[in-house]
Amino acid sequence: MNLELARNGKLTPQQLRQELQQEHTSDLRRRRGVIGLSLVGMASMTAVTLLQTGIVKHLPDPPFGNFDSDRVNSSNTAYRLGAPDGSISLATLAANIPIAAFGGANRVQTKPWVPLVAALKATGEALAASWYFYQMPAKEKAWCGYCIVGALANIGIAALTIPEARKAIAVLMSETASE
Repeated sequence: MNLELARNGKLTPQQLRQELQQEHTSDLRRRRGVIGLSLVGMASMTAVTLLQTGIVKHLPDPPFGNFDSDRVNSSNTAYRLGAPDGSISLATLAANIPIAAFGGANRVQTKPWVPLVAALKATGEALAASWYFYQMPAKEKAWCGYCIVGALANIGIAALTIPEARKAIAVLMSETASE
């Protein structure tokens, strides 16, 4: 642990930059994966949001299978939360990026609540994405390729957050046991 971190529990901006850009811990690799998958999911949900808000009138679909992104994304299910689900998904995927980038390589030790929040958020979103995934064939009788990409991104993000969250739980439990 460096002297500055030992003194106040905080990294300087230079230390944070160096750790985020140069360190190669397994937790940081997974956090970078969360950022990458979030960007992929955001790209797919951007297209959906453009359709759902009337900026574009049609989303192209693969020329095979039962794909009808326009029907799936214009369904009542897609609007039941008071806003189009694509825009909500876009916002939640974007929120993953600063959460994944928050804290240095050792944030499990210094900020154990952050990995827990990340995992709880991601798990909830993966469950919601799975529910929407089920709705496509069961209720809408069609598939949306953009939604499939978004759902897989959310599921992958949840999987990537769990190992760090498990370490954070262990840290918090050891702190509680020592009190």
